[in-house]
Order: sequence, then C-alpha cells, then structure tokens
Amino acid sequence: MIAYSTIGVDDMAKATAFYDELLGELGAKQAMVGRDGDFVAYSNDSGALFALAVPFNGQACNAGNGNMVALAMESAEQVQSMYDKAISLGAKDGGEPGLRADGAFSCGYVFDLYGNKLNFFHM
Repeated sequence: MIAYSTIGVDDMAKATAFYDELLGELGAKQAMVGRDGDFVAYSNDSGALFALAVPFNGQACNAGNGNMVALAMESAEQVQSMYDKAISLGAKDGGEPGLRADGAFSCGYVFDLYGNKLNFFHM
C-alpha cells in the first residue's frame, strides 16, 4: 500500500552521507535523485522507497511530533545492529532495542540528524 515515505532534511549532502551508509546495511542504494538534487529516494528492491527531501517551501525542515518511519528487519539481531549503526553515525537514542508489546516484536528507535524518528523492528 505504501509507495514511499519522505522525511525532510536541510543539508542533502550531510543527509545522504548518513543514509547511504545506514541504509546500505540493508542493501539499499540511491534509486532516484531529483533534478535539482533536492530529493533522493532509496530502494533495496523490496517495493517501497524511503526518500529524503529539502522542503519545497524553502523553510527549515522539522520533524513532526508523532511521526515515525518503521523499517522492517530480518531478525532481532539486525534490529540491534541497525540501531548501533545509526547511533555510530550520529543518530540519537529514541528507545533502546528490546521486546515490546508483551514480546510480540523487537524494535529500537533512533532520531536521525534532523530529529526524524526511525524504528528498526522485527515481528
């Protein structure tokens, strides 16, 4: 159902350096780049794209309170690995990896360089 998710960034070079390395861990690479370099979408050939965009209105980007992008992992170990990788790249802790919902799934939360919340999860 979801074709792509987009998060706002202020510095595309800084953001793509972060996400090239982070999402590269999942086999994702830049699949589309906007004509003006103000949009980059990543794919690992699983269907949905994950995109970065400089806000069209020219205002500073800001993370929406309550907004989050969840990225599916293949195992609880990969949840931990991706959380650790994001933290090593400068992300901030948003909730350490562990079991949630009475053990129904494992997840870990981070805030990227711009305050966008990411969830690495495994069901």
